[in-house]
Amino acid sequence: MHPAVHAHTEPPPLGEPSLRSISRLFPYLWEFRGRVLFAMALLVGAKLASVAVPLVLKDIIDALDKPRPELVLPLGLILAYGFLRFASTTFADLRDIVFAKVTQRAMRRISMRVFDHLHALSLRFHLERQTGGITRDIERGAKAVSSLVGYLLFRITPTVLEILMVAVILFVKLDWIFSLITLATLAAYIGFTVTITEWRTQFVRRANTLDSQAYGRAIDSLLNYETVKYFGNERYEARRYDERLAEWEDMSMKSQRSLGYLNAAQAGVIAIGVTLMVLRAADGVVEGTLTLGDLVMVNAFLLQMFQPLGFLGVMYRQIKESLADVERMFALLKRPREIEDRPDARVLDVVAGEVKFDHVSFAYNPDRPILHDVSFTIPPGKTVAVVGASGAGKSTLARLLFRFYDVSAGSITIDGQDIRHVTQDSLRAAIGVVPQDTVLFNDSIYYNIAYGRPGATREEVVEAARAAHILHFIESLPQGWDTIVGERGLKLSGGEKQRVAIARTLLKNPAILILDEATSALDTKTEKAIQAELLEIAKSRTTLIIAHRLSTVVEADEILVMEGGRIVERGRHPELLAKNGVYAHMWALQQQQAETGEV
Repeated sequence: MHPAVHAHTEPPPLGEPSLRSISRLFPYLWEFRGRVLFAMALLVGAKLASVAVPLVLKDIIDALDKPRPELVLPLGLILAYGFLRFASTTFADLRDIVFAKVTQRAMRRISMRVFDHLHALSLRFHLERQTGGITRDIERGAKAVSSLVGYLLFRITPTVLEILMVAVILFVKLDWIFSLITLATLAAYIGFTVTITEWRTQFVRRANTLDSQAYGRAIDSLLNYETVKYFGNERYEARRYDERLAEWEDMSMKSQRSLGYLNAAQAGVIAIGVTLMVLRAADGVVEGTLTLGDLVMVNAFLLQMFQPLGFLGVMYRQIKESLADVERMFALLKRPREIEDRPDARVLDVVAGEVKFDHVSFAYNPDRPILHDVSFTIPPGKTVAVVGASGAGKSTLARLLFRFYDVSAGSITIDGQDIRHVTQDSLRAAIGVVPQDTVLFNDSIYYNIAYGRPGATREEVVEAARAAHILHFIESLPQGWDTIVGERGLKLSGGEKQRVAIARTLLKNPAILILDEATSALDTKTEKAIQAELLEIAKSRTTLIIAHRLSTVVEADEILVMEGGRIVERGRHPELLAKNGVYAHMWALQQQQAETGEV
């Protein structure tokens, strides 16, 4: 039974990028507070040295602007000028070196937190998600952390600090008009930048959303490569992909055009500011109120200030885009965990392994109930099988026992312990699952079997493979244990994948076993071979078998027959046949199909 199919849900709409995203980064940066403070001290030192350069240059020019300059050549000032030039660059480089670990560690910590949180989200979320889009969001979000910190701390802050320093120096050494022009130019520049960037951010964010959707659609199509081929839908898939790319192209073009408008506005503001400053300084030199050194100093300040200011628009745009990317990543962290451990959750103590469903009801959606008042017990070491038509709610029992979802009513207990009151880790450590569709990692056969218990020795992995009757097959392969199985295990046959799944579960050595239609996808010959192995590993374990083919459950200690989410019959195989009810009818039908070769 598969959960109700939901329409793909977009992440909740994000508000405008705000400084809240930056505040969320502080805990990650503050881990290395010593490095942060040292880097900030270097930043201030670099700016002080940078601002001092034009002042020393002014003194050099004034000293040289004499009738006999060679007699008063200020050697000390020239050496100071060279040292300040060196110091401003070196302090900035040292700052980047000191801060590098802070940024990289913050990226690592945040990426790990998102990764852990995604694994903690419910099965419902993962059935609805688009893998490509989410990986794109995480990738862009992690990079945005580095961009955000770099631009804010090491580009915007020093630029603003330098402009304020220059404004104060011009006010003290020259007059207030220079300071006024400097600050007015800065205000006008920031005003244009913010206004136009706010307008164009809608295009940037929409382009990013479409990029994620196109990427997700491409990944989804490639993961379903065989299905696309079966139906000859290559052109249909290409058209769907191109629809998103066309929308992305349109938004990207609007983004690019708006960028041109912004650049023109910024260039105009800077040109006006620079012209007014040079005019004022030149007028002062002509009138004799300013020296030639003052004119050179003003020009040097303008070059130093407006060069980084020219990138302020780019930085602001990058910050806006980075904020949007960081917010998308943090939006994933806001996704509620549907299944959470209680604060007082205990570790599951499996003594005998008795499993009990007590008046369990469940619905994936409130308007579509799946299970109705289901009660049964699997005694320790016994096997209970659940059969019924597709959609009867069989696989839902397995998902509830593994606690992918919580019951809507009633309870599920293991050795008398309600599974909602124990930790998910301890519950899932006690349960082994062999699913119908075994999905393997795109890695070696050894890795996939060892995944059942990553700390197992090689001897234990080999023994698990031997018990699952796959050791001979592995050793016959050219690469042996190092054979790569392909994405989702596509390089192996159905039977081989199921044997890997059995070996993996044997290695885990769980007290409770769930066989969820573990052989229904196999041919009859392979199924019979693997069925014997499954029955062998089910011995001495509490086992729940979800089955479609009744021939696979005839040995079960009890068989439950489900219809419409309810248990309509229960008993051993001979008893159910004798009742001549639903089970007997299903048995007769499947026997007839087996005789005619349909099963």
